[in-house]
Amino acid sequence: MSRIGKKPVAVPAGVTAAIEGKTLSVKGPKGTLSISLADEVTYAIEDSAISVQPANETKRARSFWGMQRTLVQNLITGVTEGYTKTLQITGVGYRANVQGKNLKLQLGYSHDVDFVIPEGITIATPDQTTVQISGIDKQKVGQVAAEIRRWRKPEPYKGKGIKYAGEYIFRKEGKKK
Repeated sequence: MSRIGKKPVAVPAGVTAAIEGKTLSVKGPKGTLSISLADEVTYAIEDSAISVQPANETKRARSFWGMQRTLVQNLITGVTEGYTKTLQITGVGYRANVQGKNLKLQLGYSHDVDFVIPEGITIATPDQTTVQISGIDKQKVGQVAAEIRRWRKPEPYKGKGIKYAGEYIFRKEGKKK
């Protein structure tokens, strides 16, 4: 039994959810999101809550149960609060700033890296070494953060690079004389 799947997803005031065919769409104050529904799971909207139950007792249906409930919860949270990831840039001369629809990164290469900001994502740079990525789609926010981080992953000796806020970088000792 899925402990997560058993709990119904609460639909707060100001949010509407509708099932149309194989699609669940959720509309809230920040926008509209939708997911395609899995055949292994049944969905029901009842008195301001969405319940997710396995369609049958197969292992595949039970496997999908908790994941699909979490995806529905991510939709509700996205349209009400949104998601934010923060990246920290460490290194001498490493910096970032937003210029129009591009994020300009200076990461020690011979050229600047221009990252085109995708639709539905907002990027802010409160200072030159902090990048905040926001949006309503959790998967898209995480993917953009991973793509930016991929330009210069943190290295273990000096810790230079782009890391997630709160991420621990395992540090190694340098060469011995």
